[in-house]
Amino acid sequence: MINIPICHRLPSRTFRIGKWYFPVCSRCTGIYLGIFSCYLLINIINVNYTFYLMFIAALVSAPTFVDATSQLLGFRESNNRLRFSTGLIAGFGLIILAKGIKLFLGIHWSLIN
Repeated sequence: MINIPICHRLPSRTFRIGKWYFPVCSRCTGIYLGIFSCYLLINIINVNYTFYLMFIAALVSAPTFVDATSQLLGFRESNNRLRFSTGLIAGFGLIILAKGIKLFLGIHWSLIN
């Protein structure tokens, strides 16, 4: 197994197709898919970045943190479906937060249109 520093990629926490494992765990797969999907969506529709939207974006990212932290501390064991779904929602929240911060601070960053 290749060690990827951006993800632990434990086989029990990674999706697989046949004998091939995804390059990142199910939570990271959800986050990356959410980021990609939201990026495409916000370039198609007009989004008004208000403080309220930024608050909601931060709020929808919280379940990923709670899921990961509660599992890390041993309070419970998560499953791949929950990891993926919370990651997917967090991906949307992270892009909205990044784009909103960019607009509020006037940062010119070519990756975030």
